[in-house]
Amino acid sequence: MVYERDAEELPANKKVENVQAELSRFVQAQQTVLQNLQKLQAKALQEIGEEEAAIFDVHQLMVTDLDYVEGITNLIKTSNVSAAYAVAKIGEQFAQQFAKMDDEYMQGRSADVRDITNQLLVVLGEHRRNGLHLTKSVILVVDDLSPSETLCLDKSKVLGFVTISGSTNSHTAILARTLGIPAVVGTGRVLPEEQSGTLAIIDGNKGLVYLDPDLATQQQVVEQQEEEAKNKEYLTQMKGLPTITQAGQKIKLCVNIGQVEELPMVERYDAEGVGLFRSEFIYLGRKYFPSEEELFVVYKQVAASLKGKKAIIRTLDIGADKKVAYFNLPAEENPALGLRAIRLCLMRPRIFEMQLRALLRASAYGKISIMLPMIISLAEVQQAKAILERVKENLRADKIKFDPEIELGIMIETPAAAVISDLLAAEVDFFSIGTNDLVQYTLAVDRQNAVLNELADVHHPAVLRLIELTIQNAHKQGIWVGICGEAAADTSLTAQFVAMGVDELSVVPNQVLTLRKLIREL
Repeated sequence: MVYERDAEELPANKKVENVQAELSRFVQAQQTVLQNLQKLQAKALQEIGEEEAAIFDVHQLMVTDLDYVEGITNLIKTSNVSAAYAVAKIGEQFAQQFAKMDDEYMQGRSADVRDITNQLLVVLGEHRRNGLHLTKSVILVVDDLSPSETLCLDKSKVLGFVTISGSTNSHTAILARTLGIPAVVGTGRVLPEEQSGTLAIIDGNKGLVYLDPDLATQQQVVEQQEEEAKNKEYLTQMKGLPTITQAGQKIKLCVNIGQVEELPMVERYDAEGVGLFRSEFIYLGRKYFPSEEELFVVYKQVAASLKGKKAIIRTLDIGADKKVAYFNLPAEENPALGLRAIRLCLMRPRIFEMQLRALLRASAYGKISIMLPMIISLAEVQQAKAILERVKENLRADKIKFDPEIELGIMIETPAAAVISDLLAAEVDFFSIGTNDLVQYTLAVDRQNAVLNELADVHHPAVLRLIELTIQNAHKQGIWVGICGEAAADTSLTAQFVAMGVDELSVVPNQVLTLRKLIREL
């Protein structure tokens, strides 16, 4: 079923006489949307669980976000525009900011901003709420689905869905995976409504849609379905088993996590810990710097919830695509090569020290390791270590407990760090290779330029040689090495990484059991 929404025009940009009335209309709409989101969250809690219900908690935070709200109210006040026009204008600005970020998780938040913006416009009477009324089981083809629409789909009627826009990291895609609905998102291909009623097959694993498939293709897909059902059953048997090759080589499998709501996934997918916890999400979506206490509360929750498993927490990686207004960062011609990550922390040591204090305090409640991003030199590591030691001394003086043996590691995500990895290995306890940026900087390919996607190839010999060199130099110094970039989950590279001697792979949670099965067969 090809579902075409009614075209929605942006609200007219016309002057209003009663600015205060428009401000009140916005506040009332905001409260109505918040109430609706709370109902959706309760529905999600009941139907799919706490982790996925947190999506609607994120939406509630977004609709009350100070930057978002002030952007709307300031536009109403300064330009005498309607609440609806201000919501549409500011909402689209925010959505575009997220869409331009090179971090896939943050790109996925673009759809969330559009979702809450549309909900506000519906309440303000500017958009009609499109209803999906299905009378039979179909594969739904639509421009995009919001998380709220996805949750409310009739699961007995929707066999799967295909969207023209969207990304695999959107909350819509995450919900689809949780609900067990096969989906292909972001095809970029518009189907005419006349295609409704055509027999089709969607393969969510490969991102393929077959229109009017012949009998041979149908039979092949049925066999694939049967094979996948067997494989799913087999994967559940992987839980509790060691990740070890047939030759006895042990690999540690961990997960990458962006916020505390994802922590239950460690246990759900039987991971051995958190290989990357992204600290910057504590700083995003707010108007002021988080206090040491706020940071400590988050880090303590991470440490305590893992019940003895280790969490590697990356220090702040703000800059480049992740802009935060209150940091007052200068405009840059090439932000990916600019003031970001460890460079920013060393130039503004007060921010860094506050984060290190919070991390050290949290280390008294569980196993935490500290990881520094975007390293290019020995001097950076030594400077960061000196600040860390100073913070430790201050905590000792204040008689505050922390783990004195806390591990310090660095990310290898620049060619410079890989080439001098023999020198860096003597200074730290571990390496974690961030393949996403390593590919970008090694191959001179902008991660945000979709035209160059095919050139951003982690299989490039230059990238693989730098990874192998890093592993060799680490082991010569007696430290361990992990890979936490997207390549860690690339099953076409798993055997090669294992042969290189990698000690840990950190991936999105639902890839853990697949990798365990593969590694145990090597």
